[in-house]
Amino acid sequence: MTADPAIDPTPTRRAQRLAEREQSARLTPSSTPTVRTAGRRALFWVLAGAGAVILSIVASLIVGGSTAGGVPLAASNPAPAGSRALVEVLRQQGVNVTVADTFDDAITALSTSTDPTLFFADENGYLSAAQITQLLRLPSRAVVSEPDFTFLDAVAPGVGFGGVSTADALSADCSVPAAIRAGTLSPGGTTLRIVDESSPDMTGCFPSGDGAFSMVEVARGGQSLTLVAQPAVFRNDEIGTFGNAALALNLLGVSDTVVWYLPTLADVPRTGPPSLGALTPGWVTPVLLLLMLTAFSAFVWRGRRFGPLVAENLPVTVRANETMEGRARLYSRNSARLRAIDALRIGALSRLATRLGLPRTAHHSEITLAVAALTGQPVAEVRAILIDDVPHSDSDLVRLSDHLADLETLVGRMLPGTTPSSSPPAPPHGRIDI
Repeated sequence: MTADPAIDPTPTRRAQRLAEREQSARLTPSSTPTVRTAGRRALFWVLAGAGAVILSIVASLIVGGSTAGGVPLAASNPAPAGSRALVEVLRQQGVNVTVADTFDDAITALSTSTDPTLFFADENGYLSAAQITQLLRLPSRAVVSEPDFTFLDAVAPGVGFGGVSTADALSADCSVPAAIRAGTLSPGGTTLRIVDESSPDMTGCFPSGDGAFSMVEVARGGQSLTLVAQPAVFRNDEIGTFGNAALALNLLGVSDTVVWYLPTLADVPRTGPPSLGALTPGWVTPVLLLLMLTAFSAFVWRGRRFGPLVAENLPVTVRANETMEGRARLYSRNSARLRAIDALRIGALSRLATRLGLPRTAHHSEITLAVAALTGQPVAEVRAILIDDVPHSDSDLVRLSDHLADLETLVGRMLPGTTPSSSPPAPPHGRIDI
């Protein structure tokens, strides 16, 4: 008996040879980078990151070194920038030094003290002109360190800035008793200038030439206001030099009480548009709370469980046609055509692999090549039916499913000893156990 040459008796071997040829043609040298190559590529970014970290550390050390002294002129700060040495000496001399942490505390301390002296230093300019005016109304004596433009414009408009002192030595050269007792002052630092030199209410001390003074005393309606341009007079690191200590003690030790006040960010006046709560009427908040309570009650009312859960023994027997119809309706409702055709293709590929004698773990490309070799159809056409084509409409989905059935039927006819089937086998007894 002569074998038909149109039928290949070894389709599996032929498909394997075609798959090996196609795989060898597509092989390319591996481009996976090694550890050394990846390290060379990332070397620039590693060095850049390390440099950024080093710069951050150096910057933090520089900034930290400049502010490591804590709050400048703070009464409890023992660092060089603080004023704890001056405060401790004042307390040893019997002066009660009250530290005010906020603007309200300063107002309260000045209002409840008898004949207090205010020490004030607003390095960052936190207070407004109105707050400064309110603060300066209470004490009979005030000593201000390094006043800014806002302070001078609100309290002493006749005093301006005189630049940085260039004198090598600073002598009192005025009639203020505290300056006379100090004698000298540490040179350098900023200075103040008296705009109207003929005014009898202003006295300049420690002149640096060209009308600039390191200290200016202003008489304001029975109040003594002393403006010290350079804060080094009160600092721990320089209070022991020249006549700084004598000047600071004579200015602040006149009365029995000193209110030491350094404004902070918490004292900044709050400005800006009103909040939403300030703009809404008073009845809005109760109504919102009532609506929230009503909504919560509705959730509890409608979200309650309708009876206890029913326990059912497993496995549950479900008819195969019910699951098929249910999944079909879900696919149709969500227009999941690709998922539906993929489910059909997975079943078709599994059945074709079994008929062709391929293992269950065979790749879809092997099955495609085996089917094409057996049926004589182009590989691209078989691959389009089994893998590539995407249905864009219901008619495309029906067409692809028909092509799958026809392809399975053709394979069944080409293989000797098999019975062609146009549909997948039904599960036993027409039901599925879940």
